[in-house]
Amino acid sequence: MGSFPLPTRLAEVAGRVPELRGWVAELPDAVALLATRWSLALGPPFQPGGEVSWVAPARDPAGRDLVLKVGWGHPDARYEAAGLRAWRDRGAVWLHDEHPVGQSIGLLLERARPGTALSTAHAEPEQDEVVAALLRELWHDPPPDHPFRPLAQLCDEWADEFEQDYAAQPTALDPGLARTGMELFRGLARDDQPQLLLATDLHAGNVLSGRRRAWLLIDPKPHVGDPAYDVLQHLLNCRDRLTAAPGGLADRMAALLDLDRKRLRRWLFARCVQECVQQPWLRPVAWSLRPRAG
Repeated sequence: MGSFPLPTRLAEVAGRVPELRGWVAELPDAVALLATRWSLALGPPFQPGGEVSWVAPARDPAGRDLVLKVGWGHPDARYEAAGLRAWRDRGAVWLHDEHPVGQSIGLLLERARPGTALSTAHAEPEQDEVVAALLRELWHDPPPDHPFRPLAQLCDEWADEFEQDYAAQPTALDPGLARTGMELFRGLARDDQPQLLLATDLHAGNVLSGRRRAWLLIDPKPHVGDPAYDVLQHLLNCRDRLTAAPGGLADRMAALLDLDRKRLRRWLFARCVQECVQQPWLRPVAWSLRPRAG
C-alpha cells in the first residue's frame, strides 16, 4: 500500500478477510479517481474508521465541508445512496453525489459538524431517546419502484449463516432454542406488518452531532420490512443493560416507539440466537428471553 493511509479498523479486517484484500489494493486508485472527479482536497481518513470503507474529510472548490466515503461494494452498500436520498431531511446526512469505481462505491456526503458520536456524547438512557426520535423520522413508506431488499431476504441469509456456524459448534446452544430462534428470525420478517424503509444498523455509534440538526444518521443499510426489527442493533450495543435486564430494555424501547413489546422481545430473542455462536455473551440473554408456553 506504500504511503496510502488506511484506517486501522479497515487494515485489521482486511488482514483477516481474504476477499477484502483485492479491494483494499485498489483503494488508492479509486480514491484518486474520485478526488479528481469531484475536485476534492482530501484530509487523512477518519480513525479508527469502519471495517469495509475508507472515509475522509474533504473540501471542494466552493469550500464546502464534505466527506468522501469509498466503500466496498457488498450488497448492503449498494443501497446506501438510495436510502440517503429517500431520507433527505428526515434525519440522515445529505448525499451530494455517488459514483462507482471498480469494486468500490464512492459517496460524496455532507460532513456532520461537530461530528461527536452519540455513543460518547450521552449515557445510554439518553441515547435511547435520541435513537427513538430518529427512528420515528426514518420510518416511512419506501418510494415507488425502490431498489431496496426485503428484510426477509437479509434474515434468511443470516439464518443460513447461523446454521452453518451452529453445525460446526453444536454445543454452543440448546438445539431447541436454536431451532425456535431461527424459526422466529425467518418468520417474524414475513408476518403481516407495515413494510417501512428501515436503516437496520442504527446505533449510537452511527449517529453524529450536527449543526443543521442536532443528530444525523450515517452508514445506513436500508431494507424494507417490519419496523420492530430496526431497534435491535441499538439494543445489542447496550451490552451491560441488555445483559442485566433484556426484557426491561426491550420494553423501554417499545414504549418510546409505540411498538408491541411482546413482538420486540421475540425479535430480540431471535437476533440474540442468531448472533450467539460468534458472541457467546448473548447466550444467557437469549435463554432469558426464550418464548414460554402460555
